[in-house]
Amino acid sequence: MNRSPLPPRAAFPDRLADTMLWLAASLHVLVAASLLFVLLSLSPANAAEPVACAGKNLLPELQASDPAAYAKLVGEAKASPNGEGIFWKIEKAGTPPSYLLGTMHVTDPRVIAMPEAAQAAYAEARTVVVESDEIADAKKASATILARPDLTMFTDGRTITGLLDEKDAAVLADGLKARGLSLAAMARMKPWMIMSFVAIPSCEMARKQAGIAFLDQKLAQDAIEDGKTLKGLETMVEQITALDSLPLEPQLAGLLQVVQLGDGIEDVIETMSQLYLSGQTGMIMPLMRMPPPGIEGDDSGYADFEQRIIIDRNHRMAERAAPIIADGNVFIAVGALHLPGREGVVELLRAEGFTLTPVR
Repeated sequence: MNRSPLPPRAAFPDRLADTMLWLAASLHVLVAASLLFVLLSLSPANAAEPVACAGKNLLPELQASDPAAYAKLVGEAKASPNGEGIFWKIEKAGTPPSYLLGTMHVTDPRVIAMPEAAQAAYAEARTVVVESDEIADAKKASATILARPDLTMFTDGRTITGLLDEKDAAVLADGLKARGLSLAAMARMKPWMIMSFVAIPSCEMARKQAGIAFLDQKLAQDAIEDGKTLKGLETMVEQITALDSLPLEPQLAGLLQVVQLGDGIEDVIETMSQLYLSGQTGMIMPLMRMPPPGIEGDDSGYADFEQRIIIDRNHRMAERAAPIIADGNVFIAVGALHLPGREGVVELLRAEGFTLTPVR
């Protein structure tokens, strides 16, 4: 691997397109966010005030600099079934309605607030369903992770530095050092595990360290406190296994891209956050696929990500959700990337005989 370090604030295409895939993996795959919380909560920071993030939405810049690319992005998003809306009503004849909320696994107060209709639906629900109910208990989540070191660490003698050439190892070491982390201390961690530390802005890290729960975790904890039944659609081991199954080379490439991004991570995440808050979930996946100008798109890494992290899990979640919502009055919350598409959770639940309509 011979990559040249990107400047902290690279041009839009390099800053956004090269890193969307792996940032999305950390933000939208629940285990990455919950893992980060668990590990950081072992030594919580003393933050008096939650730290605000200062990123900017990069899409207006793309629209101005490359209208054709932006138009293509919008066109692909519109072609994706159920690509607009994060909150859906689930109905079946003879049963009370249930509701489905797409989430981001972040502590952003705009996200945690939830739409008013979702707040009302949660209040009325008897049962709350999240991706993994293990996130409600940090100690339980930590024990689950520690029980499977083979999924988070190299156990065959390999190290992250041994998989990189000298130049890339130096890039990684510098990127980790800038975040207060040591490459030597993380040498045996798998790339996706290290990504859980570096793909999150310092502002998000600080909020987690201060004990602020991300949306899914807050819903799980609130459900217990409110006397509701809490259920999960996956185990944490299943989620970690999905991440661990991703090919190693794209993971390494993505890790190097992210550590070189510097403060630009805040811009990328703000871009995704604003798409989410505006209900444009169908635009996130095409954005992840978009290659930088002048570079041939190699979608092999994206294809693996989409199949193993999104589509396979969509089917598992929909199959397990169907019997839970059969009696109605259920509030389901899963990552927003799982909602749109022909094999998204919305379409898969329709195939199970439910009627789903967006709640504006």
